Amino acid sequence: MPNLFPQFFVFSLLAPFVLRIALALILIYHGYPKLFKNFQATASYFEALKIKPAKFWVIIVGLVEFLGGIFLLFGFLTQLVAILVGIQFLFIIFGLKISKGFKELEFDLAILAMALALIFLGAGAFGVDLPYL
Repeated sequence: MPNLFPQFFVFSLLAPFVLRIALALILIYHGYPKLFKNFQATASYFEALKIKPAKFWVIIVGLVEFLGGIFLLFGFLTQLVAILVGIQFLFIIFGLKISKGFKELEFDLAILAMALALIFLGAGAFGVDLPYL
């Protein structure tokens, strides 16, 4: 089936840009409290989930989310950050939430899809990673 609006393909570098900014804001929002506000509470939660050593993993997850989110804002190391986020969310989905049903998975699945798209598409427009042709 032909595309209804082929003239929009001129703006194809904006699609990964929009995904990158949306994912960056989500990651920063969720990563900041893990590192700077609720570190101990998050570590206790990780302990309850049998994720050990909990404090180590809170730091790793917090850095992937907070620092990775900042990197994504600038389009810096986009594919690497997207790979790390993808690994994290594969673990969240298949290691922690798969048995709880789709309602518990939908947000995590959307994040995973955004990360996978950025792995394949790269930073898009306005990113440090954008190759100069």
